[in-house]
Amino acid sequence: MRSILLRIVLGSALLLNTSWSAVAIAGQTVRLSSPKADRVVVLKSERRLVLMKGDFVLKVFPIALGRYPKGHKQYQGDAKTPEGDYLLDFKLKDSHFYRAIRVNYPNARDKAKARALGKDPGGKIMIHGLPNRMSADRVGHPSIDWTQGCIAVNNVQMDQIWKMVDAGTPIEIHP
Repeated sequence: MRSILLRIVLGSALLLNTSWSAVAIAGQTVRLSSPKADRVVVLKSERRLVLMKGDFVLKVFPIALGRYPKGHKQYQGDAKTPEGDYLLDFKLKDSHFYRAIRVNYPNARDKAKARALGKDPGGKIMIHGLPNRMSADRVGHPSIDWTQGCIAVNNVQMDQIWKMVDAGTPIEIHP
């Protein structure tokens, strides 16, 4: 995973003549003729979701995470966002939130760790928009981590992600 992050850092720095973190924090993007992402990178500590195509940054979005964002999700109800490599496996137009794309958490390792704790690993981890019939101000988005472990963006941003990310796209969630 670190080698992939290093490639992102180096590719973005070369492309934009700046550092990866400066690119993500400033929200700088590169326009390509084919704007479909082939990878999604989440930087939890920076509260950023990055859409990538190869080593190019397509778009950067501010995000909110689970209420207790530090550390990897251990079990259902811990309000943590998982960390690791997953797939975005399907899209939901109708959910409790404005559009959602499911992260295929838990994997076999996540299930084993939860079992060792005598807990259910949970699931239903999504990238999603705001709760239906609620405003960003009402939930404190994006300044407050308000989800139960999901990755949240506003509805306009969710529309952009929806168009740029297909089911089957890999997602890397970093601390």
